[in-house]
Amino acid sequence: MGGDFGPYVPVPASLQALASNPHLHLLLVGDPDKITSLLTTADYALRARLQIIPAESVIASDDSPSKAIRASRGTSMHIALEQVKEGLAQACISAGNTGALMGLAKLLLKPLDGIDRPALMTVLPHQQHGKTVVLDLGANVDSDGAMLVQFAIMGAVMAEEVLAITRPRVALLNIGQEETKGLISIRDASAKLCETPEINYIGYLEGKDLLTGKTDVLVCDGFVGNVTLKTMEGVVRMFLSLLKLQDEDKKTVWWLRVLGRVLQMRLAKKLGHLNPDHYNGACLLGLRGTVIKSHGAANERAFAVAIQQAEQAVRRQVPERIAARLQAVLPKSD
Repeated sequence: MGGDFGPYVPVPASLQALASNPHLHLLLVGDPDKITSLLTTADYALRARLQIIPAESVIASDDSPSKAIRASRGTSMHIALEQVKEGLAQACISAGNTGALMGLAKLLLKPLDGIDRPALMTVLPHQQHGKTVVLDLGANVDSDGAMLVQFAIMGAVMAEEVLAITRPRVALLNIGQEETKGLISIRDASAKLCETPEINYIGYLEGKDLLTGKTDVLVCDGFVGNVTLKTMEGVVRMFLSLLKLQDEDKKTVWWLRVLGRVLQMRLAKKLGHLNPDHYNGACLLGLRGTVIKSHGAANERAFAVAIQQAEQAVRRQVPERIAARLQAVLPKSD
């Protein structure tokens, strides 16, 4: 019920996800009347794999996390997370208030042993046609060195389990590659990661390296990660919009118009994999359950991608694998 469009995006996106995955079952939490009205033309076989869970209210996007958590009982977000807590669902997906989702998930599902605070993670495509795990993307505005090490461990597990990368390269996002640069928290995390042989730490990388494929896991605090991600998405969307075919000047000779169309189509094909809609959905890592945060402005296609992310995390048993890695690594590096 949250996000910029309420149920008008998640409901059709759910039908789209069900059509592409015959093993998927979804619980739609929110206002039954609004949800039902969007299912009137749904295929009967798909509708049979949907269940509506009533909720009395919605957490507003501009509510402070503390206010939202105090008044969360009966809201769609609280009830959805309770479904995971009680074992009635294996994952929760929300396009609502990020701070409230973070706080409620931590309260209801609890962090894994060894994790101070969960981190938002996504997988970004890069120019080598591979993918890079990036975290934190906004769950923690300020992170100390120990938390950055925890993010590095969780990111490495994601790279291994989701991207099938053996011994993934881990880097810290910094303002330079020299060891003396950066905040104390970053330098502290670097020193700890250098002493952790279980992590393939390769040092610092700068923002310009985000899409180069130089690392498999890029670690930063939530403030820097959120600004970095949204800046990149804005630039990519602007560039892709410029590639859309426009009405050419009628005065232009015909062969220049044809050449322009060919160039636009080739560039769009080359850069299409960078479209933010293709990687919507940030996984809240470090919890005893799977929680996915979708962009509030996500369209149907993008929200369906977030559902796929949740299904993949459940199938790969990501929380359990992170818990096992933490037990193996943290005592040795602490």
